[in-house]
Amino acid sequence: LSWVFGYNSSLAVHSLMDGEDRVLLYVSSHTVVIHDVLRNRQYHLQGHANVISCLCVSEDKRWVATADRGPNALIIVWDSFSGVPVHTIFESHPEDGVCAIAISQDAKYLVTIGAGTVQRVCVWRWTLPTEKPLCSTELRPEFGYQDYVIFNPQDPHEFVSNSKTQVIFYLWVTSTQDEPMASLLSPQTFRSAVGRFSQSVFHFNNCQALTGTSAGKVVVWDAVDPQTDPQEQQARPLGMTPTKMVSVQKESLTVLQVLDSCIVTGDVKGQVKFFDGELLLLSLYSHSKVGPIRSLSFSTTLRDPPDAFPARSRPFLASESDSSNSVSLALNRNFILSTSDATVFHVATDSADFEKVLEEAKKAVSAIACHPQQTLVAVGSHCGLLKVWDYQHTKYLASRIFPEAGIQCLSYDPEGYFLAAGFTDGSVHILDAISLQSSCKELRFSQGPVTHISFSHDSQYLATADEKHSVIVYKKVLQSGRRCWEHLAGLDSHYKPIRGILFGVQADSNEPRLLSLGEDRQLVEYDLSSSIKDHLVVTHRDRVEQSAVPLCLAWYPQLSTESFILTANNCYKMKLLNTTTKMCRKTLLGPTYGSPLEKIQILPTTSTADPKQHYLVYITKDKVGLQILPVDGNPHKSSAFICHPDGASDLASSYDGRHIFTAGGSDCTVMKWKVNLSALDAAAFLGGEDMIPFYNLLDGGREGEFFRELEDYFYYAQICSQGMNTLENRQVSTHIPLEEIPSVMRAIGFYPSEEQIEEMINEVKFSKYVDTGEQVTEINLEDFIKLYINHRPALGLSMKSLQRAFQVLGYDNEKGDKVIDRGDLLSLLQCRGEQMTEDELAQCLTTLLGRRPGRRGSEPDTSDPSGAAALIEEEIPAEITAEIFAADILGLPIAA
Repeated sequence: LSWVFGYNSSLAVHSLMDGEDRVLLYVSSHTVVIHDVLRNRQYHLQGHANVISCLCVSEDKRWVATADRGPNALIIVWDSFSGVPVHTIFESHPEDGVCAIAISQDAKYLVTIGAGTVQRVCVWRWTLPTEKPLCSTELRPEFGYQDYVIFNPQDPHEFVSNSKTQVIFYLWVTSTQDEPMASLLSPQTFRSAVGRFSQSVFHFNNCQALTGTSAGKVVVWDAVDPQTDPQEQQARPLGMTPTKMVSVQKESLTVLQVLDSCIVTGDVKGQVKFFDGELLLLSLYSHSKVGPIRSLSFSTTLRDPPDAFPARSRPFLASESDSSNSVSLALNRNFILSTSDATVFHVATDSADFEKVLEEAKKAVSAIACHPQQTLVAVGSHCGLLKVWDYQHTKYLASRIFPEAGIQCLSYDPEGYFLAAGFTDGSVHILDAISLQSSCKELRFSQGPVTHISFSHDSQYLATADEKHSVIVYKKVLQSGRRCWEHLAGLDSHYKPIRGILFGVQADSNEPRLLSLGEDRQLVEYDLSSSIKDHLVVTHRDRVEQSAVPLCLAWYPQLSTESFILTANNCYKMKLLNTTTKMCRKTLLGPTYGSPLEKIQILPTTSTADPKQHYLVYITKDKVGLQILPVDGNPHKSSAFICHPDGASDLASSYDGRHIFTAGGSDCTVMKWKVNLSALDAAAFLGGEDMIPFYNLLDGGREGEFFRELEDYFYYAQICSQGMNTLENRQVSTHIPLEEIPSVMRAIGFYPSEEQIEEMINEVKFSKYVDTGEQVTEINLEDFIKLYINHRPALGLSMKSLQRAFQVLGYDNEKGDKVIDRGDLLSLLQCRGEQMTEDELAQCLTTLLGRRPGRRGSEPDTSDPSGAAALIEEEIPAEITAEIFAADILGLPIAA
């Protein structure tokens, strides 16, 4: 990971260094970024596997604690000076992770609030090497969802948290559990609208606490009940009661902080106000361009000495000199403010200058494209913001905002003069690649959001695919000397979402060819040269999968004399299709990292690299990875890293193949990854040569029982093929004929469909055809193992798929189970899908049912259909559930 563009604007941005330096700390997806703005450098703190949900920074800005939500949530404490994780707490809130965290003034204690339905509050002494909290308590649901927490700066044993409707005060003692005291504030207390709570703080100089609300009020809580004697009070835990409510302003307060002897507020209008201890206004900073404030972070150093300020002549609560001094200190600190529309400003308090430090996408980032000849990357987001960066120097070059719609996809033309953008409202804009000005009027022909956009290799054509399953082609024309594209034709060529469109070059001529691939398993090829206005001609329509759903496609590099299209499906398989016949020539096991491949691209080769060595770059749901080509099913030839835990939305590779960019969709970030090919090559080398990686994929490996069983079946198949009862000398060889492949596969527990059998046999039969012109008629054990590993289900047999079939085909019986009627099942097997003849069905079922142990008497005559019918009726119940079908009929040892 070398750079992160964008950040999570719902979390706070902290300023770490100040004075002349601008060092910000913020969260992007699952990474903490320390960004030195002036030197243009970033440091990344990586360790979380889920998106970070909250963070806090100690008073001296040294310790940063972050926590996430999701499976295996972590709490990590980092040293921000060195960027090293100092302490990690596992299993802190196993239910659902953490939703709020705070660190005490002395940086020894952390408090966390869980994100589960029943919230747990825990206090941790993180400096000790323990995995258990010092104390914890569970909150009752009527307290509301607590989502903000802060320690009392004077006393680390007190802290306060609030939900939108309730504030809870805590006091914890090491011997006992901590005692939450909820203070419910109803509008009756002050006879005015209170609004929803945003943040609470403890007052700096007495036992009061304050809470800001969405009605612009500040509620003051007081521990001292005026009726009782002060001596009696200290004995019992402090009860906090609301004593007064100060209406500060009309706008909703979003941030409330205590700083030295000032109380600071930020609101939805982007104003920052400083108040003294009595909530009297001291100063106000506002700017017309600032949106709702999300966080404020003050510098620790002062701009100039405090003596420059005259002592204030107002009576303060504390002694005169101290507090006036510290108020002037507070007013004398620069601060960083971040807004909820993803902008960060640096504010100088002496001149009230607002200087924009960062401006990022505030909605999902779904589109990225890299320039074909320069180090430029374009990033488009759903808020209509389009930005172009020079990624070599990480300099921001140009931007444009499209207020009317969000950007869904981007593509540069092959020369890099134009940038085409597809929008969520179905329009297509073609922009100048440098100035981002529209180079011709917008094209609005799509009925739904444009999901894919691409130029042909000669820029003659531009094609788009949209959510309404249609492909639209635009052709280049010259209008008064300027290049422009106009609508040629469109076609609803799929009936399910389109997963990719792909331009290529005809093998015999230099004409472009266009393909589209849909979730309806159709690969459609269009004839562009014969297409005329409003009529798009389809040349081929091929079904590329039987039951899996294809997800992406790419041109396979020319590694042999035959040329291929590479597709990947949702069962972790990759297929090589012949570019002309579209016949499946090879099925291979793809990378299995938790979710199937969503997008693939061939990595452009660098000038220094070996020209014969090619790599594939891909994203899955949450990871980015590389795969060495040719694909052969070896799992050590690919690697992957978590890039966007909430889902990656797009992928682009730089023109020189040195960097990969991933867009994170809802987490509003784009990550730039440096490609390290030698590390991947080393990993593949360490994984073993030749057959070693494949043996390791077998159950028990090379020495295991499964392998020995496979050998036995293999030799048994040889004997069968030579005839069981032959008296001639047996030819012992290392090969079996291709016809025996299906029976050996079934014997070792893989049950291919007829189409898969045909694909397997063709794959071996034609494997040398292009080179030698001859068909292969037999297969040896090594190739058989590779064939088995690449074709078998990647995740094994599962009861779920069988239950799903029963859900679709069956009905509910009296007990509420999904069942299929016996007669229906037999007729389905004979009439639907790959149909079985009556004889085949009778033979199958008698073989399955007639070999039962414990069957007495003579075997029924299975060659006679009535015998088979009698057996079926006796053995198969009238109503069949998925479990009966798996265990009793098929005899499969499947765990539910």
